[in-house]
Amino acid sequence: MQTSEDYRERVGTLIRDARLHSGLTQNQLADKLATSQSAVNRIEKGQQNLTLDMLARIGTALDSGIVEIGTSSPSHLRVHGPTTLSGSIDVKTSKNAGVALLCASLLNRGTTVLRRVARIEEVNRLLEVLTSIGVRTRWLGEHGDLEIVVPEHLDLASIDADAARRTRSIIMFLGPLMHRAEHFQLPYAGGCDLGSRTVEPHMTALRPFGLDVVATDGHYQATATPNTGPTRPIVLTERGDTVTENALLAAARVEGETVIRNASPNYMVQDLCFFLEKLGVRIEGIGTTTLRVHGVADIRTDVDYAPSEDPIEAMSLIAAAIVTKSSITVRRVPIEFMEIELAVLEGMGFTYDRSEEYLAANGTTRLVDITTHPSELTAPIDKIHPMPFPGLNIDNLPFFAVIAATAQGQTQLHDWVYENRAIYLTELNKLGARVQLMDPHRVLIEGPTRWSGAELVCPPALRPAVVILLAMLAAKGTSVLRNVYVINRGYEDLAQRLNALGARIETFRDI
Repeated sequence: MQTSEDYRERVGTLIRDARLHSGLTQNQLADKLATSQSAVNRIEKGQQNLTLDMLARIGTALDSGIVEIGTSSPSHLRVHGPTTLSGSIDVKTSKNAGVALLCASLLNRGTTVLRRVARIEEVNRLLEVLTSIGVRTRWLGEHGDLEIVVPEHLDLASIDADAARRTRSIIMFLGPLMHRAEHFQLPYAGGCDLGSRTVEPHMTALRPFGLDVVATDGHYQATATPNTGPTRPIVLTERGDTVTENALLAAARVEGETVIRNASPNYMVQDLCFFLEKLGVRIEGIGTTTLRVHGVADIRTDVDYAPSEDPIEAMSLIAAAIVTKSSITVRRVPIEFMEIELAVLEGMGFTYDRSEEYLAANGTTRLVDITTHPSELTAPIDKIHPMPFPGLNIDNLPFFAVIAATAQGQTQLHDWVYENRAIYLTELNKLGARVQLMDPHRVLIEGPTRWSGAELVCPPALRPAVVILLAMLAAKGTSVLRNVYVINRGYEDLAQRLNALGARIETFRDI
């Protein structure tokens, strides 16, 4: 039977974890609660009784549904504009690399430590899935370091299906799990609503390794044939990031050489390759479309790895500065994966300063600091469209919608990858923009825009949702963006970090 002391300890632990997630010290939380640091220390140790009023105040201070009373309601943002930003901000580590490395940790029977992992909802869902099948995970300190220990035997029958369905990244469990079990099932992948993205390219990549997948009611039923490797080069039918990562995860534990052609050389794939090399896998051709993977049958390595910074977050912050006509310094920008975007922006009239290059913590990725200057933009002559790396990043295309809305003239965006994403950009019209949907893949944007505040519901796709938030920074008056879970899937504390640059964004929940 649990005593009141047991419950106080559990609540104290939840509060401590929520405080660390929010990046607050005990003193800072004490100031928010109008109490003392010693009182917060006693609360976190389970040594103090808590009233319902105090629990509610803690929940508000930490914006944490964990310590709220009853069922947590959706989180919303209230934005007061227009805003002028100033100061400096560091780009956080890559969300897409982080989730790939979490999946890759299943290959390793040693201890994996990942440094400065983004504490986002996508990561939280994957950690819930990993924990449900027996993997031990724990956060180390206050800087986002994560320790992962995979047991000899995974309890795949106990997989957390609800958490798995809330992330597309679960599809990348196929590659490592085929080395751990001959039969297993995964829930259908979820995440952003971007249209009917087929998983057939994954199957094409994994069949040569002896994996057969049948779609049944709500699950992928997987059967793996042990000791099977490709007899000829694998040619990916889609140069997709997660497809390439799945092929790499499968090849990592197959002895001999696996050749992967039409591979994505994008930033998260490169980070995965660097990590696999630390596990003892030899990979030739990193950063190109042909990878030669020399796998090892058994991996038992204590590994410590720091994924590089996120070029999509870097683009988000630069777009925030452009839309608000602000001068800020965005530090730790992975320049190799931003050069095309910056070249397009320069052609539109964007001015900025760029530091000398330096290396990321992974020892390979090149970083720079970028200082933006308020710029009068004009529409580009040609349409803006994404391409596989080294082209303009597919995930960065939506930011050009809000940027084009500030520019003089007409800009056409061609989002040829997703059949549903372009339509969400028309939500900018509710804030004063003139965005015309030409077909499911193309929009025509007329600028410049006189932004005005409005209340919107977050679209179910991550990047368009952030684009709307950025427009709200420039909008006159008060705007409300409702149900921002999709933003929290891909960004850590975005509203608070923008506030540190001078934005006025409040997080609130309905009573």
